[in-house]
Amino acid sequence: MSPTEAIASVPTGLFIGGSWRDAARTMPVENPATGEVLTEVADASPDEAMAALDAAADAQAEWARTPARARSEILYRAFDLLHAEVDRLALIMTLEMGKPLAESKGEIAYAAEFFRWFAEEAVRLNGGHMPAPAGGARFLISKQPVGPCVLITPWNFPMAMGTRKIGPAIAAGCTSVIKPAAQTPLSTLALAEILHRAGLPGGVVNVVTTSQADEAMSPLILDERSRKLSFTGSTGVGKHLLELAAKTVMRTSMELGGNAPLIVFDDADMDAAVAGAMAAKLRNIGQACTAANRIFVQSSVAEEFTRRLTEEMAARRMGPGTEEGVTIGPLIDDRAVEKVTSLVREAADGGAKVLLGGVPEISGTGHFFPATVLTDVPDDAEIAHAEIFGPVAAVSTFETEEEAITRANDTPYGLVSYVFTESLRRGLRVCDALEAGMVGLNQGVVSNPAAPFGGVKESGLGREGGLTGIDEFVETKYIGIAD
Repeated sequence: MSPTEAIASVPTGLFIGGSWRDAARTMPVENPATGEVLTEVADASPDEAMAALDAAADAQAEWARTPARARSEILYRAFDLLHAEVDRLALIMTLEMGKPLAESKGEIAYAAEFFRWFAEEAVRLNGGHMPAPAGGARFLISKQPVGPCVLITPWNFPMAMGTRKIGPAIAAGCTSVIKPAAQTPLSTLALAEILHRAGLPGGVVNVVTTSQADEAMSPLILDERSRKLSFTGSTGVGKHLLELAAKTVMRTSMELGGNAPLIVFDDADMDAAVAGAMAAKLRNIGQACTAANRIFVQSSVAEEFTRRLTEEMAARRMGPGTEEGVTIGPLIDDRAVEKVTSLVREAADGGAKVLLGGVPEISGTGHFFPATVLTDVPDDAEIAHAEIFGPVAAVSTFETEEEAITRANDTPYGLVSYVFTESLRRGLRVCDALEAGMVGLNQGVVSNPAAPFGGVKESGLGREGGLTGIDEFVETKYIGIAD
């Protein structure tokens, strides 16, 4: 399938109540590798967004009564369709987001797994029964769908972040309105079309694309019919949404920013450490909240690690994600390039050494920044405290285990950390001490649909995926029965 055919296969309207609707306005979707407009999609107004909530609220009671097995089978069918159409969907994702085609295919497979996982969880929602300890009564515990949900997803994983939220909502018996990022709406629109083909009833999932996120979505969050908000994005926006959600005491789950440390001890398997650092750093061109933001290497092995890391980074080919052999695609837009450039320049001015890269690509029309390695990064450099969101490895050294832990935890964020050591005792000790919701021990990728994803501190609230993922979409009800 050609790029033109792939883009043409995606509906471009609002998906409301099981039907596609045109909006009064449209907005462009650009290819970050070229700057060219791929297509125009609906740009919803607040009234058009509210129509989506109306549809979700109208469908909620019937969907909650739908047997769990029926909900499960719809998710299984959607899982199969995602795999059957992986080539088309991956091409769409690469064109609108920029990641290399191989990574896009990997994301489609990863996204599909959330549907399979929650298809299995849908039929395992259970409660409990017990006699009152003092006698005279019995307790019946049940789990019921929380109600209509507002789901807001980011641009960096446009398919997986959708299925990670939609999957448990469908499984639990909740309807939803999902708003994808304005930069990457096509993957979510394609997903909505797949769910429709899988047999999902109208109104259960509604899609609103808009360039005015706050104006369009705030009224939905403030509407008392909305009972759940799930957001993935920046900490600043997350705090704003939490303030809105507090007005109706809405259930929330937030997957926010990160500042992940990656610690390499002197007894680490160097092959595993370098491979893990590359995976943790360059996944999605470094544009991931789980990306290794600060790399701490014990001083006795720092020279070897940095040399090998630099060699690996230098071997990566940069270019449009649709080209064969490319492993570093474009950043999402010009602002992203400007941010990464500023962080690298400020660190270099403060004493960091630029071993590789460091200067943005200016010869083409895309938003490219090359693989970059910095060493001797000062702890007070901005790059040590801000999410880089680019292919920049910032390396510094440490002497003792206690120093590594202290510096790793010296951040308001706590999404994920990475540790490389061959000592099981040290590994478990350090994992316990790190203030993070997830830790990768001798591995550079922790995301898995079967594991609970989420952070602590300012990295978020709640968990997505795993055995607890569906609990974010249900309420526990206790019924006391007199004997």
